[in-house]
Amino acid sequence: MPARQGLEAVDILRLRDGVGPVLHDGACDTLGFLVPAGTAAGWDVPGSACTQTSGRGINLAALCGEGTPVEPPATGTGWLVPPEGAGADATDPVVLRAALGEAARTIEAVDRCQ
Repeated sequence: MPARQGLEAVDILRLRDGVGPVLHDGACDTLGFLVPAGTAAGWDVPGSACTQTSGRGINLAALCGEGTPVEPPATGTGWLVPPEGAGADATDPVVLRAALGEAARTIEAVDRCQ
């Protein structure tokens, strides 16, 4: 997810429904939301991609260590919202889709007003 839209969606989710762990790439150009296994098959949000882990999913409960910082699951990434800050739940894909749509509309409105 492009960082600008992703950051807007994180704010929307934090205010309303809650957000699960979120990754950022090293250059902070993109964000990655951790979603439940099986989400990739039905993901169709323009401008984003959902990477399937081929059954290797991530055990979010195991990521929430006892006060120990958790390493991100992908090389070259860091946590924007770490698992221990988000709890052990992945972001609900239906809720994420709605937040991303709202974020896109917000960005479009801001861009029109500049």
